[in-house]
Amino acid sequence: MKKVFIETYGCQMNVYDTEIVKSVLGRSGYQLTDQEAEADIVLLNTCSVRDNANRKVYSRIHQIRKGRKGKVQIGVLGCMATNFRKQLLENPKLPIDFIAGPDSYKRLPQLLDDLNGNGKEARNFDVTLSEFETYSDVYPAQGGGVNAWIAVMRGCDNFCTFCVVPYTRGRERSRSPENVADEVKRLAQQGYRQVTLLGQNVNSYRYEGRDFADLLEEVSEVPEIARIRFTSPHPKDFPRRLLRVIAENPKVCKQIHLPLQAGNDRVLEMMNRTYTRKEYLDLVDEIRALCPAMVLSTDIIVGFPTETAAEFEDTVRIMEAVEYDSAFIFKYSERPHTIAQRKFPDDVPEEVKTERIVHLNEIQKRHSYQKNLAHIGQVHEILLEEENTKKSADEFQGRNDGNKIVIIPRGSYRKGQFLNVKITDATPHVLRGEVTEVLEK
Repeated sequence: MKKVFIETYGCQMNVYDTEIVKSVLGRSGYQLTDQEAEADIVLLNTCSVRDNANRKVYSRIHQIRKGRKGKVQIGVLGCMATNFRKQLLENPKLPIDFIAGPDSYKRLPQLLDDLNGNGKEARNFDVTLSEFETYSDVYPAQGGGVNAWIAVMRGCDNFCTFCVVPYTRGRERSRSPENVADEVKRLAQQGYRQVTLLGQNVNSYRYEGRDFADLLEEVSEVPEIARIRFTSPHPKDFPRRLLRVIAENPKVCKQIHLPLQAGNDRVLEMMNRTYTRKEYLDLVDEIRALCPAMVLSTDIIVGFPTETAAEFEDTVRIMEAVEYDSAFIFKYSERPHTIAQRKFPDDVPEEVKTERIVHLNEIQKRHSYQKNLAHIGQVHEILLEEENTKKSADEFQGRNDGNKIVIIPRGSYRKGQFLNVKITDATPHVLRGEVTEVLEK
């Protein structure tokens, strides 16, 4: 029985895909291990969104091979396999044995069997993109915990000019609501209290006339599940009915990740984001009118090709207007095969990108701190997740409904419990508090 070690990079969709891979290989007789040193096969489930992620994988491949002196088979899975298949397969100095794309995981046992039967004379591969594969017939090998990730759809049809996802994960296709609900029920039976619904553009979910609002309602009917989150959405797919479900359904968390990417209309059009700054701000106003306490986070790219200083200031103005609770801010990274890479020169100097990202991070830190300070004295319901924090074994970590980290004294609590916590202190990144009540949920 061969042992397999899997290392995961990138987004939560990759985390979920790793659980699918574990299930597929486990059913075929492979033994999973969390010790790379004892593995016969090492699989790297990769991300291709940014260049730094690719460099990490290339470095890791050489590190594994050097440390194991050739006594291991190495496979590259995921987005790098589809986006860089030629480089991976044709580079004789890259010590890998096979690659498989995100839609090819059911074929992994056959790929491994073929590899072991051909004396490693050739690199095996399957990077076919499917119009139908959703893995709805594979139950992921969840590792246990409080929150479970569930991919409700795969692929993306948006074709933002900076993004490789449509080329690495194919077109959009959704699982049936019944299939998703069945998985949620099984997870609830295993003790999970929260589920996070995943998709590259999760709120564009469609299945036989039912949309994402319908799916949220169906999942909320599973009694044991107390909280439902979702990521990542697109601002173009928030009809009023969906906003009402988020605002009014008590199980759906009052937190929306609302990627902005840029605050200038010309840049947004170059990105093919399909909304204007006014439409985006109108959506924010609508969300806050329905639910004033809604926690908002965002993604922003600085230094997109041809972005001027004045256009960057439009992004600054939106950040000051919206006052996000948190933000993920990135420098533009040119990705092979994207529309932006083919059409637009990466002409914003690196030092300018650095200045812009530093400026936005300073703004966001100020907003995050102000938002968190406002919670002092309030009582928040939190779900306990981690028995130790990075700084202390005497602390317990949970999250409130808005997905903010709340730290409490360790006590005799356990993962999966719900507590009422009075917030006593705040930083830009976490809240701290004292338990006022243990809840039965």
